[in-house]
Amino acid sequence: MQDAFSSPEHQRRHQPPYDPLYPPPHSSPHPFPHHTSPAHLTYPWQPQPQPPEPERKRQPRHHALGRHSDIRVLRGAYRRQRRVATLTALGYFTLFLFLSAFAPGLMASEVSGGLPTGLLLGLLQVPVTCLAIGLYEYTARRRVDPIADRIRRQTQLDAKREAAR
Repeated sequence: MQDAFSSPEHQRRHQPPYDPLYPPPHSSPHPFPHHTSPAHLTYPWQPQPQPPEPERKRQPRHHALGRHSDIRVLRGAYRRQRRVATLTALGYFTLFLFLSAFAPGLMASEVSGGLPTGLLLGLLQVPVTCLAIGLYEYTARRRVDPIADRIRRQTQLDAKREAAR
């Protein structure tokens, strides 16, 4: 005789939901047989495999380029170069604006032949800007470029040494 608890319909209704971590004993979610071990660790207390240690490379004799003292010197020389050229051009223009705003009598006075001082100072803005550009190029050739060339040569030597290893 079959009771209500052993009927297939009752077992189907009251079967616990399928849990992928704990499959029922009669079915296996894995396609491989039970006698093979899984590729992953099944228990958290098992020792974890240690990755192999990477090969230690010889450290170069020189510091990394970001910390190299020549880089700091190059940055400082380039910063001074930019400041001098910028302050030359902007300083003159600021002086022109300051005189225009606060000394209109001076700017309206005539220099010679009916030429006002303000117009003369305004026209001088172009040569002053050219002077700032020339100053920028001069300091680049004299101070910044030699440092950059030295760093470039050192970097090329380091790259050749690294490639030879």
